[in-house]
Amino acid sequence: MYMSSFFDPDMKLNVQRRKLPHWSQEKVIYFVTFRLSDSLPTHKLEALNEEKTRWLAANPLPHNDRQIKEYHRNFSRRFHEWLDAGYGSCLLARPEICRVVDDTLNFFNGQRYALGEYIVMPNHVHVLVEPLGNHKLSEILHSWKSYSAKEINKIIGSHGSVWHRESFDRIVRSPAHLTRIEDYIRDNPKSLPIGKRPKR
Repeated sequence: MYMSSFFDPDMKLNVQRRKLPHWSQEKVIYFVTFRLSDSLPTHKLEALNEEKTRWLAANPLPHNDRQIKEYHRNFSRRFHEWLDAGYGSCLLARPEICRVVDDTLNFFNGQRYALGEYIVMPNHVHVLVEPLGNHKLSEILHSWKSYSAKEINKIIGSHGSVWHRESFDRIVRSPAHLTRIEDYIRDNPKSLPIGKRPKR
């Protein structure tokens, strides 16, 4: 059960920039996507990041509702469509590895965060999450990725990088937006061929 509010344009917005901009506020719900390190072709990402850099330069913060919708239409949507294309090793399709991620997400549910709808796809994970107390989204994501990477490497007999360093995160704007994201997460497996659809 969520206790937080939604995006508030009048509240302080913290922005961290790496290759992706990460916007955060206190007491909000996030839609998060994190992915395997080999999940997207480098040339596609480089082209998208160049286009995104130009757009952000032409559209400085703060963004209005029109700009937010335009950003996600131009960049977030394409990013998710490419993930659903099933590039890379798709390790998460293996039941024992999917179970590791599932257990990791649920371990501190109700203590450090409230976990909403989520799905483990073959090469990425979608999660709705609300940080609780003083816990920050960045710390929660680091914990998820660090622990699950160690366990996944044990299973596959490797010491390499499992997750891509950056994650996609978006503040949920309203109850209607939350419902759309929940529906998207539930329907996401339908974007894959039947034989590749993950089991919950």
